[in-house]
Amino acid sequence: MVVYIKTQGARIIKEGRHLLVKKGDSTYHTLFTYKLTQIVIFGNVEITHGAMVQLMRHEIDTVFLTQNGRYLGRLAAPEARNVFLRKRQYDLLGDNDFCLKMARAIVAGKLANMATLLMRLKRTRNDPVCGQKAHEIQRIIDFLPTAETLESVRGYEGRGSALYFSAFPRGFVENMGFTRRVRRPPTDPVNSILSLLYTFLMNRVYAAVRVAALDPYPGFLHALDYGRYSLVLDLMEEFRTIVVDTLTLSLFNLRILKQEDFYEEKTSDEDNLSAEQNVDVSTDPIGRISGTGDDFESFDLPEQVMEDHPVSQGNAATGKYPVKLYPQAFEKVIDAFEKKLTTPFFYPPAERNLTYADAILFQAEHCRKVIEGEAAAYRPVLLK
Repeated sequence: MVVYIKTQGARIIKEGRHLLVKKGDSTYHTLFTYKLTQIVIFGNVEITHGAMVQLMRHEIDTVFLTQNGRYLGRLAAPEARNVFLRKRQYDLLGDNDFCLKMARAIVAGKLANMATLLMRLKRTRNDPVCGQKAHEIQRIIDFLPTAETLESVRGYEGRGSALYFSAFPRGFVENMGFTRRVRRPPTDPVNSILSLLYTFLMNRVYAAVRVAALDPYPGFLHALDYGRYSLVLDLMEEFRTIVVDTLTLSLFNLRILKQEDFYEEKTSDEDNLSAEQNVDVSTDPIGRISGTGDDFESFDLPEQVMEDHPVSQGNAATGKYPVKLYPQAFEKVIDAFEKKLTTPFFYPPAERNLTYADAILFQAEHCRKVIEGEAAAYRPVLLK
């Protein structure tokens, strides 16, 4: 079970074998540690020493985010004891054929899911442009088996993503100001939700990688870099469209989220600390331990960095103010994300129905089997 703690000023304390989430004399939640797999904490929430020991003793992944969902860090279980598996991971980094084979499979799955979603939009929205872009992406997939370098595979991924996001805005019933993918800062409601949900997804994939006893840093598609969870980002790719992009379309097209659920943050962080704290979801006393500015931005992990020194238009400064969610809408997004992950679907590799949350765990274990040589090739999850 995954629990989200969002009550600002709350404290997590230990009481017997349980944990309590309290604010003042009020108890908001009783947490049974034997049921927990992950706790996600937003903003100004304290954890007592006893509660922290309890979380670590039961190896409960505890994730710290800013109040508006930017990743800060985590309390994680002890490192996996299987040193031979970790050595195998690092040895394979020098195996160009293995890395190329993994990268092709990951990108093929991601692009196939993008094309499938665009074809859905073509049918439901009667939009030929979506169909045209889907066919162009499918043609790129045909070139992947002949790609002889990781740079070529990454180039195909970049081209496919550009085609996808050129058509993705056409899937929205109302114009929410979304024209392209912009991360820093997100300048419209759709980009704001995509960034938030990608962060949630990253946390789930990270936890699955650790459950599989894999090292989250050495990946095969994403370039290695200091502090980058390259393997986590690799395994996220097939789930971005399946989980996040489809959910984002539903949130706006079903009017679960509306324009009035968002606001532009036009004041500085320092001003926000002394005013409008009941509204401003960027206030983050915990995050300020790590500083602000460029240092603080570096905690935004779900960036799709494939190259060693990328140049991305999506990360270019826009001169616009960041768009953020009001607290009530934030609750809706969290609830929708958890409901999405508990949605069952038929999962061919397992030959049975799984939830998306279970599929993430299954794929991390499948990746381990490929690394250990028990499986011949990596098979991504495909949107049907």
